[in-house]
Amino acid sequence: MTDTIEMRAEQVHALAHTCLSDNGCNEENAAAVADTVATAERNGAKSHGLFRIPGYVAALRSGKVNGAAEPRVEELRAAALRADGDGGFAPLALRRGIPELARRAEKCGAAALAVVRAHHFAALWHETEALAEHGLAALACTAYMPAVAPAGARAALFGTNPISFAWPRPGREPMVFDMATAAMAMGEVQIAARDGKTVPPGTGLNAKGEPTTDPARIADGGVLLPFGGYKGSALALMVELLAAALIGERFSFEAAEADNRDGGPPRGGEFLLALSPEALAGSGWDKHAEEFFARFDALDGARLPGARRHARRAENVPAQVNAALVEKIRGLCRNAPPL
Repeated sequence: MTDTIEMRAEQVHALAHTCLSDNGCNEENAAAVADTVATAERNGAKSHGLFRIPGYVAALRSGKVNGAAEPRVEELRAAALRADGDGGFAPLALRRGIPELARRAEKCGAAALAVVRAHHFAALWHETEALAEHGLAALACTAYMPAVAPAGARAALFGTNPISFAWPRPGREPMVFDMATAAMAMGEVQIAARDGKTVPPGTGLNAKGEPTTDPARIADGGVLLPFGGYKGSALALMVELLAAALIGERFSFEAAEADNRDGGPPRGGEFLLALSPEALAGSGWDKHAEEFFARFDALDGARLPGARRHARRAENVPAQVNAALVEKIRGLCRNAPPL
């Protein structure tokens, strides 16, 4: 069994913040990334928590990422915004862009935000949930580097290309889902390989193009498969167009060609869309939606997406973090905080 260390959210945040600061992030960038990492660990999203810190550090040390980035938000049209990440990590660009996106969507009924020149290594539910807390429905997607073969192919072209959607529920936790269009997110595959576990059939192919349940063979020269065959493949294609062509950023294959292969996140973009139910449906939209949720909840065995994450958050239990990972991160710090 893998050895783990029990860490509370504030300990995770302190370790991430210190490590990022010691390796070239200024205060604002370190805090934004550490908030994202700590939230992921708190909610059980291990593949986007401390697991990502060595990659963040590699990108800072190689000079690929600007640790002192000053993202700026600019208006393109009344309901179209761009957040230029200034070559930094995405969390600070999102922190500055989302409040303005919410204001524009509330005013116009719908608004879009293009995040460009940023390095994304996090889950997407942070941003869609933040928009839902403003009473907005939200959609977000981002491409990455080729890791997924289109349906019928054996060579990677798509990133894992996640999509997140959130629906506001006044007085309750919003309904939020965040899913890779791959059969499994690459971070989950890498964690399974690290922990000596297998993955379900249909997750990916080995370097010879053969189906395998060994995550190490998928991660080392193999490819992931889209979920649901052609259906997941079509959604992955949509994400490439929305998160690259639509906003003037890199397709997954272009991100890979430009990347320095330091193990950190490549430069790319994120597309966000915010929609106001109040503007589009009028008053009473929330009560109408709750009628649907009541029907859903009445079905035996049905569980809303994100419910486990919200339950874990409410329990506020410490995270169980891989012990070897914690020691690796502490070794990347000049003065690691006590555990």
